[in-house]
Amino acid sequence: MNKILEKRQLSQNVFYMKFEAADIAKNRKAGQFLIVQIDTELGERIPLTIADADAAAGWIAIVFQAVGASTYKLSKLNAGDYLGGVLGPLGTPSVIEKYDAPVVCVGGGIGTAPLYPIVQALKAAGNRVNVIIAARSKDLLIFVDEMKAVADEVVIMTDDGSAGEKGVATIPLEKYCQQEVPPAEVIAIGPPIMMKFACATTEKYKVKTTVSLNTIMIDGTGMCGGCRVSVGGQTKFVCVDGPDFDGHQVDWNNMMTRMKSFREQEAEADHRCNLEIQAGRLVELQKN
Repeated sequence: MNKILEKRQLSQNVFYMKFEAADIAKNRKAGQFLIVQIDTELGERIPLTIADADAAAGWIAIVFQAVGASTYKLSKLNAGDYLGGVLGPLGTPSVIEKYDAPVVCVGGGIGTAPLYPIVQALKAAGNRVNVIIAARSKDLLIFVDEMKAVADEVVIMTDDGSAGEKGVATIPLEKYCQQEVPPAEVIAIGPPIMMKFACATTEKYKVKTTVSLNTIMIDGTGMCGGCRVSVGGQTKFVCVDGPDFDGHQVDWNNMMTRMKSFREQEAEADHRCNLEIQAGRLVELQKN
């Protein structure tokens, strides 16, 4: 049982949760993920990338979006509650190198959270790290202060211009690629469409680009096959071969098509979740 130490809401339906997990905190590396279960008997296995950790204090932090029945239930837990089970660290760690040129890290929406440990590791290795954080609006930006505390430069982009500059992440990314000293590597984590266009931008300048495909994972062990993607013409399993891959080799259209495979089941789960929410509200109204 893993005791929840802290839970707070970062933006609409996005939550930060810190809990006890001493062994994972000691052994995790940047880019790895874990599996969370609310109930070990019947609970769904939820793969979530580690957003932060403290080996000395023995805690792990995750950031998740309440988009279905299981993540909604997870969002209802609070400090002092316990998680039924946590398994990790899993996945292949991010490759962290020391470069002579800057590294640019691009975080889109909730993808900014799993990018944070990678930025920390790159800085610890002695790199100059520039970070681009993009979201639809100011209210959906996360981990801005955390990134500013560790990165050399942070550029904020919002679709509606409510914070930072108006526009998408590829605008400042292209500017970095056009500099006299282009990035040694670009690392992008976020919605698949954002990563796809980030890779299209860097490919023009022949800049090495790494992406994390954690959004397609289902059970987190490779047994279900739901996370298979085509990378360089070969079939890969994100949860065991990744989640990091060469972004220029990913078949983005195939991946985005595969992500629609379980829409009927997700819609049914969302419907049940909404019924539970409505029932909960009715109980609260009756109490009052």
